[in-house]
Amino acid sequence: MRKQPITAKASLSLRRHLLIGILVPIGLFVVVDTFSLYRQALNAVNVAYDRTLLASAKAIGELLDVEGVDAQATIRAQIPYSALEAFEADNRSRMTYRVSDVQGRWIDGAQDLPLWTGVLPAQGPYAALVDFYDDTFRGDAVRVAVLLQPVASDRGKAMATVQVAETLELRHTLARQILVDTLMRQLLLISVITAVVLVVVQRVTRPVRRLSEALRQREEGDLTPIEATDIPQEIQPLTDATNQVMQRLQHVLDHQKRFVRDAAHQLRTPLAVLKVQVQSALRGDVAAAVALQEIQETVDRATTLANQMLSLAKVEQVRQLQDFAALNWAEVVRGVALDVSPLIAEKDIDFEITAQACWVHAHDWMLRELARNLLHNAIRHTPTGGQLSVHIRPCGDMAQLVIRDTGAGISNEMRLRLFQPFATGNTKSGTGLGLSIAREIVQALGGTIQLNNCLKDKTVTGLEACVELPLNKTQK
Repeated sequence: MRKQPITAKASLSLRRHLLIGILVPIGLFVVVDTFSLYRQALNAVNVAYDRTLLASAKAIGELLDVEGVDAQATIRAQIPYSALEAFEADNRSRMTYRVSDVQGRWIDGAQDLPLWTGVLPAQGPYAALVDFYDDTFRGDAVRVAVLLQPVASDRGKAMATVQVAETLELRHTLARQILVDTLMRQLLLISVITAVVLVVVQRVTRPVRRLSEALRQREEGDLTPIEATDIPQEIQPLTDATNQVMQRLQHVLDHQKRFVRDAAHQLRTPLAVLKVQVQSALRGDVAAAVALQEIQETVDRATTLANQMLSLAKVEQVRQLQDFAALNWAEVVRGVALDVSPLIAEKDIDFEITAQACWVHAHDWMLRELARNLLHNAIRHTPTGGQLSVHIRPCGDMAQLVIRDTGAGISNEMRLRLFQPFATGNTKSGTGLGLSIAREIVQALGGTIQLNNCLKDKTVTGLEACVELPLNKTQK
């Protein structure tokens, strides 16, 4: 499958990524923690000051007197204001009280303090019959403690309701002070984290900036590997991948340079020959029919050479694209054999083909070009009336293609430069690129190729080309 190009996108710097990734969660935590802390601080302040309210209510309860019993009882109170002064923290809060009997009749204190109508908690934090609640008194928010105080004397006994209310200024002020102090410490912590992130990122990215500067200063065409020993481990895979890309680019550039050099060298000769033949024909040095025949042969050879050089260049292009799929090699070989059947019939060759299904991971053009070059090479070297056989079959984990002809084989000298470009034993019948193309295709597909003489009683009876490619295990 062809890889999609990487599109350029605007992205944040590493420093901003870290700052956002660290400070945003911390900021959210600070907001939640601040809200929770304020609630906890307010509850703690309420608990502390509720004890003061309870003490005030008990002090008032101890100053009550009674005459009579229960419903006939008359409760009297003689409570000076100084009884509450001891419980007032400062002038930022004000305290008031109300004493009532169990029927709610006012006895002493502020008559306009709303009467308690609640229910005592089932299991309160105190042993006394006490309840705490929030209310308003004369337009101010207050915290009220309610104490059901038993009153007893020599003249009777009864139950009194003592309410002590305190404004909330001091409580809120103390809670806000705790909140502000905590926020200041948290802001200081965030500032320290921000400074540490900036310093650390600056130090960590220093090798990357040096590497970027070194790459910018490189000369054009310099694709040597990057040498960076001080790169952080997290960035090392990027450096390795960059080196691999540069290595592939260097391979492509070398291939292009070699192609241009070979094309310039190899095409110059047939074009020069063609020019001489045309000039000779124009001067009448040879008969027109002979001249045209020579020109046609030169044009055919130049055309074949150009096509094979283009095929050699296309191998590298297809290899880079990696547009491979699972293909049945046997069907491809049978199709190519059918295409070259006129050449086989022209030389009256006894042809045999046996093909078993062999699925390989490859490109269709590569498989066809491989089979076509090997078959053309075998047909060209098989004598008229000779034999040519093609066998394709699975062999272990490999798919094996064997093409055997009855030609003259190859010499020891030719074996040394067998797959080199433009290496041919007959310059009139070949260009020397067919086997080179076959080798490039086989290597791109991860296989092997061999050419061996067929021997019978130590006599060469032909040539055998054997190609092996890995089987596609998903189709095996």
